[in-house]
Amino acid sequence: MNDVFRALADPTRREILELLRKGPRTSGEIAEEFSTSWATVSRHLSVLRDADLILAERDGQHIVYELNTTVFHEVVEHLVKWLRPGK
Repeated sequence: MNDVFRALADPTRREILELLRKGPRTSGEIAEEFSTSWATVSRHLSVLRDADLILAERDGQHIVYELNTTVFHEVVEHLVKWLRPGK
């Protein structure tokens, strides 16, 4: 869970997740949305992948990324536990 919160702490990574809410995208499509270098975007994708927030699948010469909704459900459950009094 620490990796998830560390990944979510960065605004650029949250923007990438927001892009992926609209559907799967290639790394190139994601990189086009940012003024930073492709290498920087690639590092952000790596952090998100390591935290299991996104899934990556090779499609020919491209890698397609999409949200891993299972992990988001786990995060929400974790946060809800904090809100329950006496638990």
